[in-house]
Amino acid sequence: MAVDEKLVNDIVRAVIEQLKLAGVSVKDTEPEVFDTESSMLMTDITSRECKSVPLLKNPKDPEALKRMMRLTTARIGVGSAGARLKTQTLLTLRADHALARDAVIMDVDQKVLENLNLFTVQTCCKDKNEYLTRPDLGRKLSIEGAAAVRERCVKRPDVQLIVADGLSSTAINANIMNVLPMLNDGLTAAGLKIGTPFFVRFGRVAVEDQIAELVGAKVVCIFVGERPGLGSAESMSAYLVYNARVGMPEARRTVVSNIHKDGITAVEAGAYLTDLIQKILSAKASGVELQN
Repeated sequence: MAVDEKLVNDIVRAVIEQLKLAGVSVKDTEPEVFDTESSMLMTDITSRECKSVPLLKNPKDPEALKRMMRLTTARIGVGSAGARLKTQTLLTLRADHALARDAVIMDVDQKVLENLNLFTVQTCCKDKNEYLTRPDLGRKLSIEGAAAVRERCVKRPDVQLIVADGLSSTAINANIMNVLPMLNDGLTAAGLKIGTPFFVRFGRVAVEDQIAELVGAKVVCIFVGERPGLGSAESMSAYLVYNARVGMPEARRTVVSNIHKDGITAVEAGAYLTDLIQKILSAKASGVELQN
């Protein structure tokens, strides 16, 4: 499909004008002409920095508005242009929606898995479409996947760590490189036996129950990308269970959610999960049972 370069350049100029009005620093030059042969450098309107600038004209308490915007990813202080959204707000919504769709559809970066030395197994889902429409198949490893886990994983570990794509590969790409090594170091320093970590393609949370049975792990911890929203497509969660079994109640899971740069950072998550796993092992319980 041919690209309407004039339309694209008009949109770029409109965005730059909105950014200037919002107080965002933009080079005071004519924007580069859109060229399909090269990429164009411009402000990322989906960035936290850009979104933190109020678009509302003449707010009654500007400082209070800025404080609120720093504490939430909700779209407040965006103002309006007559009866419609401002151009920057509309473009940001569309850009965030595109990021969310990409997070669901695309695969985890193979380089990330290679850097962490994770081998890959797959659930009973044949492809992404079946994964999205058949959650039950994402909770069970394929015959080949189960065989690989039996063959390649350490047996009867104190902790088995698993990475799965979940509903946001973007979240895994953005966070797991920082969280997993830190958690591994923390658990090793605590003197715990760690299982062989690996990656589950098309994996749902409950696939950890089958894996726990296959390797005989005391505690299993699976990292998954959470369903992306228009606030962030990078949110990752960790689900932990003591003595997990297929068909067990969901109330036995302990979850640590909101792991991303604007939520629980990688450093915080790694340290907190290390302490939490030791607590679970000591109490021999997880989920609701751990809180009682």
